[in-house]
Amino acid sequence: MLHLRRAQRADLETVLELIRGLADYEKLLHEVDASLADLQAALFAEHPRVFCEIAEWNGQSAGFALWFYNFSTFRGRHGLYLEDLFVKPEYRGHGIGSALLVHLARRCVAENLGRFEWAVLDWNTPALDFYASLGAEAKKEWWPHRVTGNALKALAARDIPGLPAPPQP
Repeated sequence: MLHLRRAQRADLETVLELIRGLADYEKLLHEVDASLADLQAALFAEHPRVFCEIAEWNGQSAGFALWFYNFSTFRGRHGLYLEDLFVKPEYRGHGIGSALLVHLARRCVAENLGRFEWAVLDWNTPALDFYASLGAEAKKEWWPHRVTGNALKALAARDIPGLPAPPQP
């Protein structure tokens, strides 16, 4: 039987395990450097900016959805961005992924959010097909961009006239 609930502090190890499971599936485990302390600070801050739903199947953790609010200037309203959705392989086929998406879609409708979006790796055909079956539209004209690590530090360190110097770490 399926049960969805908001993650609690006691779930931090489970959340990190699910993140690692997703990263392993995406062949990106080497990029995971999140710690329990990082997740605690993010999910359970006084005013958290990221949220996590846990899916349980017969009392066992089966998957999760980690999300946050974004904003659409075109729509003039907030939206919901799904950062990660993952269902453990042994629990797939029970509708858990669909349930997590429906749960978040209902939140969007209840809060009058402008859109619900996420990104999918281009090689992940099962996920692409699954999302398409739910009515999700692939936005192929938008290319995600990311700056991390040394490139992020170099960008932040650029000297721009009129901009205060960056804070020193």
